[in-house]
Parts: sequence; structure tokens; C-alpha cells
Amino acid sequence: MENQNSPNAAKMKNFFAKPATWILLILAAIFLVILGSSFYIVDETEQAVVTRFGKYLKTSDPGLQFKMPFGIDKNFNVPVKVVQTEQFGFTTVKAGRANEYRNNVTSESSMLTGDLNIVDVEWIIQYRIVDPRKWLFGVYEKKQTIRDISRSVINELVGDRAILNVMGSDRSEIEVKALEMMNENFSMLGLGISVIAVKLQNIVPPEGVQVAFEDVNKAIQDMNRFINEGKEAYNAQIPKAQGEADKQIQMAEGYASERVNMAQGDVARFNAVYEEYRRSPRVTRERIYLETMEEIFGSDVKPELIDSELENILPVKNLNAARAN
Repeated sequence: MENQNSPNAAKMKNFFAKPATWILLILAAIFLVILGSSFYIVDETEQAVVTRFGKYLKTSDPGLQFKMPFGIDKNFNVPVKVVQTEQFGFTTVKAGRANEYRNNVTSESSMLTGDLNIVDVEWIIQYRIVDPRKWLFGVYEKKQTIRDISRSVINELVGDRAILNVMGSDRSEIEVKALEMMNENFSMLGLGISVIAVKLQNIVPPEGVQVAFEDVNKAIQDMNRFINEGKEAYNAQIPKAQGEADKQIQMAEGYASERVNMAQGDVARFNAVYEEYRRSPRVTRERIYLETMEEIFGSDVKPELIDSELENILPVKNLNAARAN
């Protein structure tokens, strides 16, 4: 084995002993360095900011890109399509068992509401980088700036409202308003990001007063329930009573109209008879007499004759029945 390898070892020794060999090796190394530092890859979710001698040169899109070697050009890949999240008022830590997490409340969650109550507010923001150049060179402490602006905005919005509104009806309004205010501040600072969502998580009183607050909240809910029940009973009884009242009024109005019409008819009939009497008193008297007698004797009631002198009631013979027999 030693005899077989000795010629190869001698050849290798002679090869590296030549100056041309070292020149070729040096040139190959330089070529590899140039090749390795002249290209860079930008992922589909990224854009690359390229600087030349530390000064901004351009922003590159995804793909294989070329740059000047030997550190003349430097690329900084920025994840522009990745949604990033910041948590406020709590931190998510891994629990004892695998894939289980729990939230630990932090001191930044305590805030003062507009009605001078203390409340613990937890929220998250989601944002994307929209300007890689501003993101890299606009602000030095990026993460801290994001957190400071977000805390300031939420504190302002919570401080303008009562605690019950913060915990209930105004949650959506706070989220929408916070989104607008944060984007305005980040744009003014030139941070190069856009907030796409603000989500309020838990909003509760501090642990020391939570039991008392729940009692107060329960009392308020009971009060609102009693008010609603009273309104429901009121709405059920008042229309019924109103209907009865309208019915009685309509009946009274109908009775009044009937009596008025009857009276007007009697007056018209009396006036007509009176006019006829004025024209022919005798004829009118006889006609009235005959109509009265016809009404009396033509009815089914058996007529009776009263003798005013003898003061007796005398039956009148039924002549029609006698004729029939």
C-alpha cells in the first residue's frame, strides 16, 4: 500500500509546490466569494431593501436578485406579507404540558376610565409592513414605538368612557377608533406599517374589587329587568284600556247621534202637521182623530171605553167577531 500511494503523494506534493497552483486556488476562492456575495434570494412573502455603501439604493421584489459583491451592496429582507401581532396587558406563556398555553396579566393592563374606575384591559393589534425602507430606517426602536403608541391610544379611548360602556356597548367603537388613531400616528412617525386589526380581549375590574363590581353589575341588570317587565305590563294594559275607552266613546257618540236624529225627525213631523193644521184646521183635526182611532181599534189589544161620568170601564163589543158568526 505504501508503495502504491507513494507516487500519488509525490505528485500531489509537486502540484502544490508550483506557484501557478496557488494562484489558481486563490483565483478560484475569489471567484466563489464574488459569486456568493453577488446574488441573493427574496422570498415570496418578502421585499429586500438594498443599500450601497450604507445608503439606500432600491427595493427588490421576490426572486433571485443581483448585487455588487464584497459588501458594496447589502440586502435586508423584510417580511411585507406577514401579519405580525403584538399583545398588550397579557403575555402568552407555555404551560406545563405540551402545546398548552396560558395568559399572564401584565401591569400595563390597568387603566382609569372616564368615571374614575379602574379596569384591566387586554388587547392585541395586528399589522403588516407596507414600506420596507421606512421600516428599516424611519424609527430606531420599532417594537417599543408600536407598543407605546398603542398603549397611549387605548388609554385615551378608555379614559373618555364610563366603565360599563367600555365593558359593553362601546367595545366595537373603541376598536374602530383605535385602528384609525394608531394608523394616523404610525404614518406621522414614518414607521412604514399599517395596523389591520385591533381586538379587545378581556375587560374586567381589578381582581380585588371584581366580586363587588359583579354584585353592582347584577343589581343594575336586575333593575333593567324590572324596568323592562314594567314597560311590558304597561304596554299590555294601556292599549287594552284605551280600546275600552274608545269603545265607550263610540257607543256614546252613536247613542247621541241616534237621539238627535230622532228628535230632529219628531220636530220635522210636528212642523209638517202644524203646517197642515194652519192651512186646514178642521180637516187636520179629523184626520188626526181618525188616525188615532184606527191605531187604537186596529191593534190586537182589546179596546176599553172609559165612562167619565159613571167612572166605570166598559168593554166594547167586538162587532167584527159578531159579523163573522
